[in-house]
Amino acid sequence: MASLISATLLSLLLLSKVNAYPKHGFTLELIHRDSPKSPFYNPDETSSQRMRNAVRRSARSTLQFSNDDASQNSPQSVITSNRGEYLMNISIGTPPFPILAIADTGSDLIWTQCSPCKDCYKQKAPLFDPKESSTYRKFSCSSSQCRALEDASCYTYEDTCSYTISYGDNSYTKGDVAVDTVTIGSSSRRPVSLRNVIIGCGHDNTGIFDAAGSGIIGLGGGSTSLVSQLRKSINGKFSYCLVPLTSETGLTSKINFGTNGIVSGDGVVSTLLVKKDPTTFYFLTLEAISVGSKKIHFTGTIFGTKEGNIVIDSGTTLTLLPSKFYSEMESAVASTIKAERVQDPNRVLSLCYRDTSSFKVPDITVHFKGGNVKLDKANTFVEVSEDVSCFAFAANEQLTIYGNLAQMNFLVGYDTVSGTVSFKRTDCAQM
Repeated sequence: MASLISATLLSLLLLSKVNAYPKHGFTLELIHRDSPKSPFYNPDETSSQRMRNAVRRSARSTLQFSNDDASQNSPQSVITSNRGEYLMNISIGTPPFPILAIADTGSDLIWTQCSPCKDCYKQKAPLFDPKESSTYRKFSCSSSQCRALEDASCYTYEDTCSYTISYGDNSYTKGDVAVDTVTIGSSSRRPVSLRNVIIGCGHDNTGIFDAAGSGIIGLGGGSTSLVSQLRKSINGKFSYCLVPLTSETGLTSKINFGTNGIVSGDGVVSTLLVKKDPTTFYFLTLEAISVGSKKIHFTGTIFGTKEGNIVIDSGTTLTLLPSKFYSEMESAVASTIKAERVQDPNRVLSLCYRDTSSFKVPDITVHFKGGNVKLDKANTFVEVSEDVSCFAFAANEQLTIYGNLAQMNFLVGYDTVSGTVSFKRTDCAQM
């Protein structure tokens, strides 16, 4: 999706001069889909049930590359449609129209369902009506901007420049490419209004989308993501701090942009971002993982290269590794734990233990190129029932992913200008 969508819409970015607060920053809430502030929240579930749900979602909706042939006018997404774990509140248009959408570092285009809707999934909240926004502007097929797009799709009978995103689970969104004002309710200052943001106004959206959500807010590395469109205003910097799911009810994670997104001070570990296709994803280089004193070297590749061999992703719960490497790591972990080994009630994770006083986990350190990140128990094992905890890593041959459980209680900073990702151990509940 990233390379095709980015290529299709790249020249539109020349027109989109997003205005934020230069030389300043802002902070927003990242709402986990299982938290009380989320419309997905079920108060009858226990924390272990919510964790089981997150693991199931991760198992069935991880990032994957599509090998399907696709027409130039129908770019194939490399993700599934309902994979995100975090939500963001934003508003689109003038006057501002609120939407709650999935915030996803594995997606680019910001899109929402729009009225009139030819064929839309059932949505609980009202649909955005572009006719009600004085700042909404779509591109015509006859415009020089649309004609300059190498892979543009056009409804010539409507003279409208359009987009199509098809997801790996056969869901899709189709609609108009437009610009409008996006307003973000900063938790640290007055709301931030961003003018001329490229959005997708979806009039035909079908598939496994959840009725509680209104679309997707792309935070990936491609040219149409919110991060890329804000690039100059935020100097290419953003960060997030993910609160563990077992934390006190009502606590929310945070995402920071601009000066607020800088990660600095004692204990910061940094590694290089590797630029490669698809540009949506944030690629890092994993060199090894240590279990106690045993260092297991990683020789995996993506597209035949060792550089950029793992994707860091907020939308995937588990950390996913190639089967051979995972087996070696699991054996190393299992050899150090003396507790009773049991089966995962979900039959998703393969290394589980009865969580009693004898259950002690080894130190695990992730060795990225240029920096080592030491994980604690909350990053490596998850409680899937009241007395069972499972290893939060899994085998996957399609793509190697550093998931969000491994990122909990770290301030994770992205600097797309200098090309680094930084980690700082932090009590995210206190931010």
